[in-house]
Amino acid sequence: MAKKKALSSHDRVKLMFEHKEADRVAITDHPWPATVERWEKEGLPKGASFAERFDIDFMPMFIVDNSPRFEVKVLEKTPEYTVSTTSWGVTQRSWTHDASTPEFIGHTIVDRASWEIAKKRMTPSKDRIDWAKLKTDYAEWKKKGWWTQCLLWYGFDVTHSWAVGTERLLMALAEDPEWCVDMFNHYLDVNIALLDQVIDAGYTFDSTYCYDDLGFKNNQFMSLNMFRELLKPVHARAIAWAHSRGMKAHLHSCGNVMPFVPEFVEIGLDCLNPLEIKAGMDPVALKRDFGSKLVFNGGLNAAIWGEREKFEAEMRRIVPALKTNGGYILGSDHSVPSSVSLQDFGRFVELAKELGKY
Repeated sequence: MAKKKALSSHDRVKLMFEHKEADRVAITDHPWPATVERWEKEGLPKGASFAERFDIDFMPMFIVDNSPRFEVKVLEKTPEYTVSTTSWGVTQRSWTHDASTPEFIGHTIVDRASWEIAKKRMTPSKDRIDWAKLKTDYAEWKKKGWWTQCLLWYGFDVTHSWAVGTERLLMALAEDPEWCVDMFNHYLDVNIALLDQVIDAGYTFDSTYCYDDLGFKNNQFMSLNMFRELLKPVHARAIAWAHSRGMKAHLHSCGNVMPFVPEFVEIGLDCLNPLEIKAGMDPVALKRDFGSKLVFNGGLNAAIWGEREKFEAEMRRIVPALKTNGGYILGSDHSVPSSVSLQDFGRFVELAKELGKY
């Protein structure tokens, strides 16, 4: 059999979204900043692209600003962490060298009254788009043949972490669901209005990408009925908009979201990430049940990255099953932890290309 010609990242990912075989599956991942810091000490040139270094696929993302634009300032800085405020009105602690999400300390939006103040600050003005960066980055992305994405920032995740706080939102979902739905929809409205300006200016993207973590270990943040009533219509609207603009819809939802997968399929989602095994997701079963309708991205247990033999065995179990008939973008089930050396990541890429070839 003749060897298949190597494809660009764009064409390879496109075939995965079309559920067709390529030269190999698409391979992409996201190391934490602390991981990149380690790799730079181990030989990766500072500022260099790890994706280009290892010849894997890259799916860059353009982001617009749909935040309330509260003041951003540093409150405390130590060698270990920085405490700062964000444009979403959150006070957070970010770790300098540890691979971790921020610690959210306080929130500006705490009730309907403070939400109304924030809401009035969130308007789709042209200055919320970094046109100069877009022009430069877009030209490079197209020149290098990458799969281009734009971020849709709405839903449960942004609201509980970046806006009002987890406990507060969980209580509000039960006690004041209309307020929650108003927030979900307003974020999306502003985001879409801004991206409409970008697309109308002649910039096109291959897919939208949405971060909306709906699960944790072995369970979900809300019941299936609550998801159907309060959040599913918002996701359906986002997906419909993406499709109307000629884009695929890609959802990142951490934790165990197994009960929600049929709902995602019903509203036309194209790709689901990260298939978090350590939280209870079952990529092989998902491929069996939904492989003709959903593209899967991730599914390799990041918790065992440091155990090479165990991780490689897991790759040999997962990759052949998920690559069948295309529809798979290979990667970890979240991000590459800082316990992974540059050499170990190179071995991962080598095995990924071996197992993922058609």
